[in-house]
Amino acid sequence: MAAIFADVLESTREPGTSRFSASGVADILGLQQQDLAELAGVHRNTLRTHPESPRLQSALRDLMRVLSAATAVQPDPQHAIFLIKNEPIPSFRHKTLLQLIQEGRTEDAIGYLESISAGFVG
Repeated sequence: MAAIFADVLESTREPGTSRFSASGVADILGLQQQDLAELAGVHRNTLRTHPESPRLQSALRDLMRVLSAATAVQPDPQHAIFLIKNEPIPSFRHKTLLQLIQEGRTEDAIGYLESISAGFVG
């Protein structure tokens, strides 16, 4: 399981750097560039012209942190991504994990996934 996520993580790294590639993360998650920019709270051109933007890199890190936590619940990366993007969570007013991340509630999303991984039902 850790090896699979490590491969996913490496595929999102911008070659020759220690930062995430916005297009790599968008590809892995099946997001349009515009949607990723909106989620990160940056202009869509920032993804291309300023990929080092702290705000963008922070959002990409948050997405990958949640994906890491989701793979602990659902080891298949495609199922984990589906969970993040589409599963409504009753305890969060039926919002998805992706919506929680967009609201700046990454820690809540990770906490929820960790509770599920530990056997609690949300």
